[in-house]
Amino acid sequence: MSLTLIGPDGPAFWPIFAASAEYESGLPDPLDRWSARVIGGLAATLGGAAHFPFGGPPWPPFIAWAEASGRIYRSPVGLLVHAREGMWVSFRGAIALPYPVFEEAVASPCVSCADQPCRTACPVGALTDQGYDVPACRAHLATEAGRACRTGCLVRRACPVGVGRRSEVQSAFHMAAFAPGLPA
Repeated sequence: MSLTLIGPDGPAFWPIFAASAEYESGLPDPLDRWSARVIGGLAATLGGAAHFPFGGPPWPPFIAWAEASGRIYRSPVGLLVHAREGMWVSFRGAIALPYPVFEEAVASPCVSCADQPCRTACPVGALTDQGYDVPACRAHLATEAGRACRTGCLVRRACPVGVGRRSEVQSAFHMAAFAPGLPA
């Protein structure tokens, strides 16, 4: 048995999703519907079972699964970090497979990051090693000063790993879902 976490492949992902029927339909939750279709289909093809970070409760333990993978770690500000995706790492689903799949563990990229710019990148200090102040983040996003954050969290962008792995259009889509009603 194994569990494979599925996430967007950096810049290759957005054009594929943006051209999908789910995105173009104008119906709610297009990314969740796209993920269910694509990952659900892949799971069926592979003889596995799909799990999603949406549609709960109950909510599958994606963060615990990620940290147990030996490939994804908690950053100094609490966000997850991946050796290629940086702090842009995210999951659209997971597939439980009835056979083993092995990937070697890798070190956290934070270990060799001397400057740790993520610690000081948030203009309102919403992300720290003590936790995430979601209300402060959302309040800042709604201001003119929060405009830069609306096209990609400054903390995620500050991570030297994963630079260029997420477009501003994709980030704006996610920020709008996180904090509906943001100014354009």
